[in-house]
Amino acid sequence: MNLYSEHYVSQKTERFVNKIWCLDNSIGESLIENKLVLPNGCFNLAIVSGNAIEVHTSKSKYEMNEGFYFCSQMTNKVLVNIRPETKVTIVQFHAWTLSMFPNYDLSNFTDAIIKIDACELPFQTKIETDLNSDISLLLNTINTYFEELSTLHSDKNVIERICETIKLHQEEITVSEIGKILEISQRSLQIKFKIATGLTIKNYIQILKFRKSVDQMVNSDLEKLKLTDVALYNKYFDQSHFIKKFKDVTKTTPKMFNSASYFLSKKR
Repeated sequence: MNLYSEHYVSQKTERFVNKIWCLDNSIGESLIENKLVLPNGCFNLAIVSGNAIEVHTSKSKYEMNEGFYFCSQMTNKVLVNIRPETKVTIVQFHAWTLSMFPNYDLSNFTDAIIKIDACELPFQTKIETDLNSDISLLLNTINTYFEELSTLHSDKNVIERICETIKLHQEEITVSEIGKILEISQRSLQIKFKIATGLTIKNYIQILKFRKSVDQMVNSDLEKLKLTDVALYNKYFDQSHFIKKFKDVTKTTPKMFNSASYFLSKKR
């Protein structure tokens, strides 16, 4: 049994959904505890099947039994304990995806999780919470919905354009520069982005830079790759600045970071 697995959506759906990932302890007989997840600049729809998963964010502890949960942007590491006979399937939405539903104000919603009813989901096809549910059925449902959404909204809104601009500049851009490129005032950008994501633009950029540095560390030989190199490559001021930002999120130093304790994205 693979405890962690990743599943990928269609190219058109990738505009809104990064991927689907699973934490599967469905045939396990013991508690999987003290596993960690890092912030990644995404929202998550968590589908819990079977018993329950316990999640500790920087703000609260959540007991998530079978059902559907909406997870906000996380700004610090999250600790999870997965009970036996439990599977958690997570649909990972890009930062701008929720902005397609402007009735949501997420400005004060970070590091938090809420349980939602199945009727609140926008998908026409019912999503099952059965332990033996087929991931391909979920992928079909997600692809069908978001491919249609992409067709209906071919023009990118301001939140998607902000994120696209940040990516194009490899996270090395200020709010002022984004405003000039998009011809929108800094104040308007900040307000719209905070309502749509719960983060400031600066917070979002910092999270993306942090994840890039972690990926570089994990996919390289840290004994050979100096921290100074990681810091400079990811445009931190210096090694000390990088270590401080790293500790803000993980509560440990880069050299003490144990990737085996974390659920980390697979290299694609």
